[in-house]
Amino acid sequence: MSAQSKEHRERRLVVAITGASGSIYGLEFLKRAARLWDRIWLTTSSNALAVASHEVGLKGFDPARDLDLGDLAQRVTLMSPRDLTAPPSSGSYRYDGMVIVPCSMGTLGRIANGISSDLISRIADVCLKERRRLVLVTRETPLSAIHLRNMLMLAEAGATILPAAPGFYHRPRSVGDLVDFIVARILQSLGVDQDVLPGWREDE
Repeated sequence: MSAQSKEHRERRLVVAITGASGSIYGLEFLKRAARLWDRIWLTTSSNALAVASHEVGLKGFDPARDLDLGDLAQRVTLMSPRDLTAPPSSGSYRYDGMVIVPCSMGTLGRIANGISSDLISRIADVCLKERRRLVLVTRETPLSAIHLRNMLMLAEAGATILPAAPGFYHRPRSVGDLVDFIVARILQSLGVDQDVLPGWREDE
């Protein structure tokens, strides 16, 4: 099989975790995504580890050592936020899309205004210009008029704005159930048939 045909066969996804509160959403999504995509490129913002350490006791983002991925860790490649030469930073490198989870308002603002100051904002810019899926799992409240304008600009540019605002119709009994709701919605936004949670009245 040629390198070109292998490239188009392999399913690839970029996942980014920023320093917004809600790192558990990113970590749990990553566990699900590692089962579904052949290769995942992972990158984080400069503040992501400080927040994840505080919220869930994470020591680092090494796929094999820190992320509880088991054998699936080999599918995940960690990229430095300063490495603007990483493969997904180019539009000629093929992948399915990008999920930023959670997405801080600072990251959202930079992407909305075309400021590619780190790897996250650069890859997001590539997804928009190449018309690839870009899902931003925003985590902030309340929202200022600036936040809302930036969200509107990105929605008009083709991004999916998916606030980390879980529903309750599945009668959650734990924080994990609330996280699962968001993970399921992210997968659906990527066009994936998910089995995390049933949709509204699908079990009737």
